[in-house]
Amino acid sequence: MKFGNQTFLNEFILIGLPQKLQICVVLFVLFLLIYTLILVGNSFLICAIIVTPKLHTPMYYFLCNLAFIDLSYPSSSLPKMLLDMFSKRRTISIIGCLAQMNTTMFLGMTECILLAVMAYDRYIAICSPLHYAKIMNLRTCNIITVILWSGNFLLATYPTILKPLVFCRGNILNHFSCEVLGLLELACGDLSFFKIILFFGSFFSLVTPLVFIVVSYICILVSILKIHTAGGRSKAFSTCSSHLTVVLLIYGTSMIMYMGQTKDFLSKHKYIALIYVLVIPVLNPLIYSMKNNEVKKAFRTILNKYYAP
Repeated sequence: MKFGNQTFLNEFILIGLPQKLQICVVLFVLFLLIYTLILVGNSFLICAIIVTPKLHTPMYYFLCNLAFIDLSYPSSSLPKMLLDMFSKRRTISIIGCLAQMNTTMFLGMTECILLAVMAYDRYIAICSPLHYAKIMNLRTCNIITVILWSGNFLLATYPTILKPLVFCRGNILNHFSCEVLGLLELACGDLSFFKIILFFGSFFSLVTPLVFIVVSYICILVSILKIHTAGGRSKAFSTCSSHLTVVLLIYGTSMIMYMGQTKDFLSKHKYIALIYVLVIPVLNPLIYSMKNNEVKKAFRTILNKYYAP
């Protein structure tokens, strides 16, 4: 099949990784270590929440969802990247590439909106503590979770199903994975539909939740300042500090990735993507375990129960 003078493609060549063997060995060991920490840290956090009855609250229910995303997001691209380190032919099929793209978009959008849900949970807990149990009950949490996951899955996958991308501008992808911005550079035909979808998707999953989070924390801050005792203010703020740290990491990286779409920026996109793939998933369980006393207690209990001599 032809499109003008271009030939339609059936695979991409990923050139985002270095070619020198020595560098590849160092990166392989480093990335494998980080990936192992991601798997262990987030799995341990999920297990701690599940086996500790005291953590069976909406706050930790959503934290469990966040840890699952932090397990899944790097798993969509890191294993392939580790295999490619020592491969001469670093290729990926069109179907595999689109599947990877849709998976990362789905998980990334879900994570951003999940952080807004967690901010709402903290807002209700601090600003309306007497109504918290009634508003944020198990049924409400389950409904939010179903809508969150299913809605974002449809938003991430429906555009490529409705109007499949066709690629005819070369098969060289300067990335270690199939990011949507890089793929659009290689697609042919009228891309206005996908650019509009990407713009509104970024607005829906980044800007709107971030505004919601900022407003929620302004209200939380006002409520905390009304608490008369220093101990009460410290306890209220400690429940939010972990979430705020994660929000700054994720939204900062995501907005740089998807709100700065210039030609010069796209060439550096893969380096920013590494932060989202490697750094954030390994830091999130550390942030919640270091800044949250309840999680630290749960960790100590599990370690003492199963690993104490």
